[in-house]
Amino acid sequence: MVEITDAEVQEIDVAVVAYRDEGTWHLAELPDEALGSVESIGQELRRYPDRDGALALISVAEDFSLLVRSRGAGAGVRVLLSDASAATDWHLARSATDHLGLEVEEDDEDEVGPAGDLGIVSDLGVDATEMGELLDDDELFPDEVLSEVADAAGFGPRFDLLAGLED
Repeated sequence: MVEITDAEVQEIDVAVVAYRDEGTWHLAELPDEALGSVESIGQELRRYPDRDGALALISVAEDFSLLVRSRGAGAGVRVLLSDASAATDWHLARSATDHLGLEVEEDDEDEVGPAGDLGIVSDLGVDATEMGELLDDDELFPDEVLSEVADAAGFGPRFDLLAGLED
C-alpha cells in the first residue's frame, strides 16, 4: 500500500468531509492522519452518519482533485481522481489508481484524464456527463471543480469558506 508523506500532506490545498445528518449538511476538515491513502480516507468516512455516503473532497497542490465516498461499514469506497497521470508524482493519487486497479507509468504522463467513477455524485446534482465537463475545463483549478460540486449538492458557501475560496 502506498502511503502519503508528511511533505505531501503539506501540499494539500483542501481536505473536507461533507455528510448529511437528519437532512442537514455538515462539513469538517479531514484530519491529516486520515489522508494517507484512499483506504484510510474511506475508513475515516465510515465514522460519519450519512446513509447516502459521506463524501471527501480533496485538492492537492492545484494539480489534481480526489473525491472519495463511502456508505458505512462493510460498504465499498467509490473514487474519482481528476487526473490519473498525477499518480506518477503523488502518493495519494497513486493510492487512488491502485484502489481502482489501474497502472499508470511515467510513459503515460501525457495521457491526462480522470479515473474512477464519474457518477460518484450524480445523486447530489452533478451527473457523470457534467462531471466529465467540469474535469475537462482547463479554466478551473481542482479546488474550483470541488466548489462546483459542493454548490450543486447544496453546501457550496460552507465549502468555499473552509477551502478559503470566498472573495
